[in-house]
Amino acid sequence: MMTKAEIRNLYKQKRQHLSALQIEENSIAIANQALQLDIWQHTYYHLFLSMARHKEVDTSMLLHVLQGKDKQVVVSKTHFKTHSLSHFLLTDATIIKENSFGIPEPQDGLEVPVHKIDVVFVPLLAFDQNGHRIGYGQGFYDRFLNECRNDTLKVGLSFFEPLDQALQPQTHDVALDVVITPEQHYWF
Repeated sequence: MMTKAEIRNLYKQKRQHLSALQIEENSIAIANQALQLDIWQHTYYHLFLSMARHKEVDTSMLLHVLQGKDKQVVVSKTHFKTHSLSHFLLTDATIIKENSFGIPEPQDGLEVPVHKIDVVFVPLLAFDQNGHRIGYGQGFYDRFLNECRNDTLKVGLSFFEPLDQALQPQTHDVALDVVITPEQHYWF
């Protein structure tokens, strides 16, 4: 049985082996899978902006879907001293810049309270068949998801299918409601 650290390293390596074309095609497939889900009746959708150097799912396709459906898109700014996120409405006037860690984030704008967010698209490295995820290990999203309403839909995005082994969640870990892969989606 692998530890979380071993799984994290393995999936970072797996992503590094993906070509630009594979990332693009899989990201499009994930956006198409998302369109099949019954999640589009809400108003406020939180979307992470992809870190290209970490070969994350390219969320620009989902952003186009959200904008085409006239949804309110919310993006985060990272606060490393407090390991927290603040959330801003993405508008045409929003200035996005990469921080020193390569995370694209808004510079300022209209802050959106967490209780307004209906759906959160969650980055991850790996997930199990119970909806538990492994992220980068800093806990930003676990803290954020713990602040969300109980009925906020938590949607993970993954290039890979679920792990064979079950992850042992910690008390602060928040399980996902669904994970979308290029091939299918998994409800938990």
